[in-house]
Amino acid sequence: MSNSDSILQAEQISIGYTHKKEQNIVASNIDLKLEKGKLVALIGANGIGKSTLLRTITGIQKTISGTVLLNKKDIHRMNPLALAKNLSVVLTEKLPPSNLSVFELVALGRQPYTNWIGTLTEEDIEKVNQALKLTQIEHLATKRHHEISDGQLQKVLVARALAQDTPLIVLDEPTTHLDLLHKVSLFRLLKKLTQETQKCILFSTHDIDLAIHLSDEMIIMTPETVVQDQPCNLISKGIFGNLFKDEHITFDAEKGRFIFS
Repeated sequence: MSNSDSILQAEQISIGYTHKKEQNIVASNIDLKLEKGKLVALIGANGIGKSTLLRTITGIQKTISGTVLLNKKDIHRMNPLALAKNLSVVLTEKLPPSNLSVFELVALGRQPYTNWIGTLTEEDIEKVNQALKLTQIEHLATKRHHEISDGQLQKVLVARALAQDTPLIVLDEPTTHLDLLHKVSLFRLLKKLTQETQKCILFSTHDIDLAIHLSDEMIIMTPETVVQDQPCNLISKGIFGNLFKDEHITFDAEKGRFIFS
């Protein structure tokens, strides 16, 4: 892919926290590139720093060193409105109590574009309807969001991010609390959306076997390094064998999945 297809670049970043002037570095020397039309999975053991990495590359917290460029601009120097037009984030926390319909919830994605009283234009309504159609939840439009299942709600949140119409969508653990059927359905939806819209979608997940089979690229976090590549290349390099420090969990490169003994 050419540089014109690049949406986000992280260049030699170190991530972590500064507490009482002491730096706690979670991972360092990280280089990442997120490109148009790619579905990218972020995986790693619990506590390895996946959420810290996501918060850093989405501008929620600052890098300890290095630069994150979003459409060639330093993400930490972008104003909130410019950021909201280039990046949408779907987090795992529960929605606050409200009586919003699915349509109204998806329409919140248009906030960066509406006037100060939040009036939807014809273009806004068209974008919301398009997002509902792409995620195949048009039949839920008039339902209250607390009346639908967890799997349906996850699609609604993806639709809200689509309505925001940003080149990059970042999802933190989108398949948490979903059964296998809904996990596969959501992964397939994300794959379809990258192909149809040419947006880049980055998501963190513990469902590694599914991610291997459905992602275009993966970012693997281990205690030693952070590596980004296509799943087939990561398998041939033996990267998955270093993911878990447990003799009872091994990776079968031929089958492309983990084996438990």
